Amino acid sequence: MSGRPCGSPITQINLVVCPARADAGCPWVMAASTDLWVFGYGSLMWKPGFAFEEMRPALLQGWHRELCIYSHHWRGTADNPGLVLGLDAGGSCHGVAYRVAAAKVDDVRAYLHAREMRGSVYHERVLPVTFSNREGTEALTYVSDETHQQYAGNLTREERLRIVRICRGEGGPNRDYVINTVLHLRYLGVHDAELEWLAEQLGGVDTIDMGAGI
Repeated sequence: MSGRPCGSPITQINLVVCPARADAGCPWVMAASTDLWVFGYGSLMWKPGFAFEEMRPALLQGWHRELCIYSHHWRGTADNPGLVLGLDAGGSCHGVAYRVAAAKVDDVRAYLHAREMRGSVYHERVLPVTFSNREGTEALTYVSDETHQQYAGNLTREERLRIVRICRGEGGPNRDYVINTVLHLRYLGVHDAELEWLAEQLGGVDTIDMGAGI
């Protein structure tokens, strides 16, 4: 395996401020000559869409996965918004971390910004994650903006079910998004009771294209 050790943190040398967020006080900087880790907790788990050197299960402390973002594009429309995942403060979140080679960092950052920051419903953060061997690193992570008009953190499970059942967007049916997340969490050995309940109400996990949509 080439490059720096898997668990070593990103060292901030030759720092470059994130140009896409400079006018908004971008909270993170990148090291121009090092690899970048990216933390995925939703569709990034099954369809990252970028080249990476390795993928490892990872745990993020202090944040939890929540179906709390209205989607106007990928899983719904502005007139009929669907729901996608965000990270809310508190608890912990199991997901996956991808290591991106230094030579690919600029391209991957641009891709992720276009994909995840469409509508600016997330904040970009670099947060510490831990691997199963207790080593850790820092990873680019997308957390919920609770002040955004598309934040949907106060819905009941029944309201979420109603939305997910009927909505679809550029990435496909909202139902598929939820079930894909459940399937990939199961693969990681993670049981998310709320998402499992939704998947069951939506008809189960047997008739889904695991590679579909984002």
